[in-house]
Amino acid sequence: MKVILRYPKREVEIAGRRRVTDLLKELEVLPETVLVIRGSELLTGDAVVGDEDVIELRPVISGGGWEGRP
Repeated sequence: MKVILRYPKREVEIAGRRRVTDLLKELEVLPETVLVIRGSELLTGDAVVGDEDVIELRPVISGGGWEGRP
């Protein structure tokens, strides 16, 4: 499968089927820090991905404030 990491920007090829949680462990990526996307589908940790998939890991970004807003 092709895995596209957005930060830092890189692409890696990984062979074989595995669960998303196992893929993230292999890539040394903390699950809480990324969204895992296949096409237009947001994947959960128990989803299985395989050789034909293109997976994108997008960083979870938080910012801005809520102060003063109702």
